[in-house]
Amino acid sequence: MDKRLIEKVVTEQKEELAHLSQKHFCTRREESLIDLNSKLAQVIIGVRRSGKSTLCYHVLKKAKVHFAYINFDDERLVSLQGSDLDSVLEVLYKIYGNFSCLFIDEIQNISEWFLFVNRLLRQEIHILVTGSNAKLLSGELATHLTGRYSQIELYPFSFSEYCEYKHLDVQTLTTRNEGFIREAFDEYLKKGGFPELFNEKNSTAYINALVNSILTRDILTRYSIKYETAFTQIANHILNNVPFKVSYKELQNHFNLKSDHTVMNYVTYLKRAYLLAELHKYSAKSKIRIRDEKVYAIDVALMNNRLNAFAGQNLGWRLETAVYLELLRRYRPLQYDIYYYSTSYTESDFVVCQGNQAKMILQVSYDISNEKTRKRELMGLEAASRETRCETLLLITDHEREEVTFKEKKIRIVPAYEWLLEENEVRE
Repeated sequence: MDKRLIEKVVTEQKEELAHLSQKHFCTRREESLIDLNSKLAQVIIGVRRSGKSTLCYHVLKKAKVHFAYINFDDERLVSLQGSDLDSVLEVLYKIYGNFSCLFIDEIQNISEWFLFVNRLLRQEIHILVTGSNAKLLSGELATHLTGRYSQIELYPFSFSEYCEYKHLDVQTLTTRNEGFIREAFDEYLKKGGFPELFNEKNSTAYINALVNSILTRDILTRYSIKYETAFTQIANHILNNVPFKVSYKELQNHFNLKSDHTVMNYVTYLKRAYLLAELHKYSAKSKIRIRDEKVYAIDVALMNNRLNAFAGQNLGWRLETAVYLELLRRYRPLQYDIYYYSTSYTESDFVVCQGNQAKMILQVSYDISNEKTRKRELMGLEAASRETRCETLLLITDHEREEVTFKEKKIRIVPAYEWLLEENEVRE
């Protein structure tokens, strides 16, 4: 590729990055996981538009690190090959001088990128990279960087980060502040956490374009999918029905595909692109844990802000999704596992485990004012507690707050907006 074009792109991207310095930055929990002094590549991975680039820039700016930057998610660099990366490096040195850290956006768009990163690591350059495809990053990192990386998953804004963006005081819970927080929570449950969406008037157009971009650029083109219409229909069908218990055979029959293996691949691609987050059934047996999979949208905005979408009107589903995503933010970095609990007569939404030991069980119900509903939720917690021998039990709801004893089990009932602002209940 012509070095003059590379230089033009890098120069313009430097100017674009400079505009970020004028923006207000919310502190993201994942910032603390990035180690700029590490000899390992710092890999930030997650759905498009979740704030990966802004997160990295904020960390670099606060650390006052002299860094270079290139974003490979640029149509002018689409023909770039691995053999061109040395020219890219030369241009970066020309524009940025002798940098100590290299920040690379959407690195998975370039073939043989891992060889380039490996070479820079050997030269003791600190590497910060982002990507939007779990397989391409984690698979190639594990194969080619042989442990020389630290992977950090980033999700759209949590409710705590949303409150910071809104400049809300969440420490002083006066009646006035609590009212503002409850209002913000109602907004968050409808809008979701994509940062750019907060300033968009037409949320449907934004999310629809985002989903279409992910389906087309990150999946259809990358995996050369043969049945494009069926794939797109399956993706939207699942997003319309999340939380969704996946039956590959049913999806195969419904969309007239020849094999349930094809459907399995399609769902895998959606998870790799971070449109969906998976959840497996709790069991002491490994073979049970890999079956009966559920999937959730990676953000509640995907549940309703799309054309012909209808899942988003169910506040219970939205609340359950918000709670699951918060569990992922809190406990994935601690290497904890999360499952759902289900038997023929009852269920609990989430079981947080460290290895084979259950540390916390959560039930999520938007409205428990009906006595029958309340009893059903408490029964699910009690049954899961008996089987797992876990005594930390939570029932998360819209507004109720109390501690109850049900069949000798102490259960904490807590409003969702309050729980979402708390620290981890489980400690290492």
